[in-house]
Amino acid sequence: QVRLVESGGGSVQAGGSLRLSCTPSRYTLSFLTVGWFRQAPGKEREFVAGIRWNSDTPYYVDSVKGRFTISRDDAKNKVYLQMHSLETEDMAVYSCASGPIYTQSIATPRAYSTWGQGTQVNVSS
Repeated sequence: QVRLVESGGGSVQAGGSLRLSCTPSRYTLSFLTVGWFRQAPGKEREFVAGIRWNSDTPYYVDSVKGRFTISRDDAKNKVYLQMHSLETEDMAVYSCASGPIYTQSIATPRAYSTWGQGTQVNVSS
């Protein structure tokens, strides 16, 4: 079964850091765009960050710019989301997704074809 698996979530205090990993099962992320999304209870799914297959300029939602960094290691077939200076507003289930995405659709969930189950990020004040 083709799927993505997220890891690295957990509980931290505000100001702390976490690194999330996204690993595919049974396929390669090469030549695919990968996005990170998050969903907090009672809220819509939100685009967080995205990186195209060629690792050109990454894309971020304004609220995480300067704090989060998305990167990919095609040799390891993984994509990472490094999160620093975490805030209580960042608390959510974080999911990664992949697909042959054009830049203009990188923040659009329905443009992605494969999703992971998500990993919980808790931030306490």
